[in-house]
Amino acid sequence: MEIAAFGKKMYDYPKVCSDLLDDLPGRTKDVILRRFGLKEANEPETLESIGESYQITRERVRQIEKEGLKKLSKKVKKHGEVLDEFGKRIDDFGGLKREDQLVYVLGDRDLKNQNYVTFLLSLGSFFDKNKETADFHSHWLTDKSSIKKAEEIIQNSYEKLKSKNKPVPIEHLKSSPDYPTHKFISYLEISKEVKQGPQGLYGLKDWPEVSPRGVKDMAYITLKRNDKPLHFKKVAELIGDKTNPQTVHNELIKDNRFVLVGRGIYALREWGYEEGEVKDVIRRVIEKAGEPLEKEKIVEEVLDKRMVKKNTIIQNLSNKQYFKRTPDGKYTNRNTRGSD
Repeated sequence: MEIAAFGKKMYDYPKVCSDLLDDLPGRTKDVILRRFGLKEANEPETLESIGESYQITRERVRQIEKEGLKKLSKKVKKHGEVLDEFGKRIDDFGGLKREDQLVYVLGDRDLKNQNYVTFLLSLGSFFDKNKETADFHSHWLTDKSSIKKAEEIIQNSYEKLKSKNKPVPIEHLKSSPDYPTHKFISYLEISKEVKQGPQGLYGLKDWPEVSPRGVKDMAYITLKRNDKPLHFKKVAELIGDKTNPQTVHNELIKDNRFVLVGRGIYALREWGYEEGEVKDVIRRVIEKAGEPLEKEKIVEEVLDKRMVKKNTIIQNLSNKQYFKRTPDGKYTNRNTRGSD
């Protein structure tokens, strides 16, 4: 038998649930066992699937379940200590906790206990459950006023993130540093819009750093985290999970967020790096300046945008088809569309 612990308190969830269900009529007991996934290695079943096995409607199954839970709500007082402990834990999270996170914690982080916890929560008369919506994940409450506080925190965090336009640590979202972090996170967790990313930072759900989609987003996160250009093989190595370097290379080539700045070396376009041959970068540097530039200034500017050797820049600059030297020793573009 699996034992769940709260500090020094130990609860045998399977035994508690078995005791509660023991006196129920056969079909009622079976319906509840199947609905909550309390049978050995079972997943919760739908009203439809149970109805089909009994050749009754889904509505009739729902009624049987409701009647059974009503009977158990009286008997559960016998195990009130367990529910009291549940209430204390939810209170500690600020009176509200996202359902999947709550059952994980109450089940002592053991997957085998989680269906039992969900079942027992459903019997507690002093627990309220808000079902999943387009904006929020399903969550349990002991304090109905906590949802207003949660909505306020989520809205404020959303506005801060939109303003910053980048993922941030949780401390950057809190308006009061003294407010308990675990309660703040508990409120934020019910949001579907604000999420914690794989780096532990918080951002908006559609940001690649928060909800990476495939290799290209993981490559983006890897470059952001290292804050410098990397060879595609190194990117694959840092992503891990035996990521194929050629797959990474293919994604980097196709995605406009990345710029090839050296042989197999990629940077993020947002860092100011530019694509194209070295001569093209030189031409853009001079064009942007709007006047002839000294050789040293051109080299400095190009090195900020491409990872190449200094001599490579100088060799390209000496190409008279594209550049000309002014009488004062500076360089400017020639009006040509030729190529090397």
